[in-house]
Amino acid sequence: MPTLYTHSDLNKRKTWLLMSVFFVSIILIGYIFSAAMESSGILYFAVGLSIVMSFVSYWWSDKIVLAMSDAKPIDHDTNRELYHIVENLCIAAGLPTPKIYIINDTAPNAFATGRDPEHAVVAVTAGLLQKLEKSELEGVIAHELSHIGNRDILLSTIVTVLVGVIVLLADWFRRWTFWGGGRKRGNDREGGQLQLIIIIAAVVLSILAPIFAYLMQFAISRKREFLADADGALLTRYPDGLARALEKISADQEPLEVANRATAHLYIASPFKDKNKKRGFFTKAFMTHPPVEERIAALRDLKV
Repeated sequence: MPTLYTHSDLNKRKTWLLMSVFFVSIILIGYIFSAAMESSGILYFAVGLSIVMSFVSYWWSDKIVLAMSDAKPIDHDTNRELYHIVENLCIAAGLPTPKIYIINDTAPNAFATGRDPEHAVVAVTAGLLQKLEKSELEGVIAHELSHIGNRDILLSTIVTVLVGVIVLLADWFRRWTFWGGGRKRGNDREGGQLQLIIIIAAVVLSILAPIFAYLMQFAISRKREFLADADGALLTRYPDGLARALEKISADQEPLEVANRATAHLYIASPFKDKNKKRGFFTKAFMTHPPVEERIAALRDLKV
């Protein structure tokens, strides 16, 4: 039976393994596309553009998400119980107290955002406060604080950069091929047969690479959720609190009205209620969150 520490370490190793595969894949994809196009300029431009876009998102993503979620800030006097729960858990975790927001929605859910622990935000819905007991609410808050402490926002930004690079490269390469770039190059050079093989490989890669990139992004997101569960349970020393909270959140069939596909991955559980409990391998591969029943089983298998 794994302890909280071994579960956390295992998920960290798996996450960084996935990140390493991601980086190697981008180098390989970039090399093949550059060889087919015989130009590295477009590659540098795509990488630079993706970094700039992600840099902007990194610095202002919290404000954008909070505005999209219609979240309102609270302070100590507005909601003392919630403020004290967050403050006490932050003291235990060695983190600065983040800004706290409430989303006026009766569906129970929560998320954390911000570029680092000093500029972090925790947002919970009104439904979460109404429907969870204190120990369950502590489990949810501890999970979100673990995302902050583990720098998951930074990791998410890095992954966004990598996915953006791959998608842009694939899109531009397909456009270049559509306008006859490969044919022109092949007719002008000796040894065109090898170049044709490279171009065909690059075309196939341009179709498959974005799918692969998104699968990797979702896989990393799921690993970080398992890690935040383990670290959150470690913080409260009571895994069953978070397990029971996840049971209640998943059992509640009210969809979160303010959520959308762009922000869904931030929440502790998917805000879109899937009534079909049968999930095949491919369905799971495209999920941003692990199945709740697997998270609950993992939490209840942990030994404090």
